[in-house]
Amino acid sequence: MDDGSADRTVAVVEAFSARHPRVTLIRNEHCGKGYAVRTGMLAARGHIVLFSDADLSTPIQEIENLLPWFERGYGIVIGSREGAGARRIKEPFYRHLMGRVFNAIVRLLTVRGINDTQCGFKAFRGDVARDVFTRMKLYGEEARRVTGSMVTGFDVEVLFIGQKSGVKIKEVPVEWRYGNESKVNPLKDSWRLFRDTLMVRWNDWRGKYALPKNGTPV
Repeated sequence: MDDGSADRTVAVVEAFSARHPRVTLIRNEHCGKGYAVRTGMLAARGHIVLFSDADLSTPIQEIENLLPWFERGYGIVIGSREGAGARRIKEPFYRHLMGRVFNAIVRLLTVRGINDTQCGFKAFRGDVARDVFTRMKLYGEEARRVTGSMVTGFDVEVLFIGQKSGVKIKEVPVEWRYGNESKVNPLKDSWRLFRDTLMVRWNDWRGKYALPKNGTPV
């Protein structure tokens, strides 16, 4: 999934795809990570689908720790940088502090019982992914083009929709490595995360995440 990148990402993936036809590159205009992830997840057709940050800050091998939980009835299994067994490598203190403050706000207003909503390593049962990502509002079909990098609260919206639908969610501790190339802006991105969390609550109050008529939790 390419979100209008300006580096060699597309060329590298296309070269790899030419040798491995099962790998498909989907190209979007630059509308942000939430919109890009949504596009990829709705295009996926596997029984289990996963999205991961392209820099593999969480090693792809961690998927082996997530998969067994689907056999136990969970519909969403997410990597977590919190809890016993989790490892945060080279993360600056201010980033960890930002994350803990934001998580406290999230648990108060929206997603209950999840210690780390923002880790970019999440797996879904295929039918759950199609339902949840179709119902996204913040960065859904009407997402606009953006400039520069932006950290958003799309993960909060996705997990909130999942919980509201009655989906069982499991949080699994993983290894995560902080990248020096991170483009997080402490002030601007903190405000955007807070705003998105408030918008999820506001959308819920307006009935935007209600199940379809005659719908049942998945």
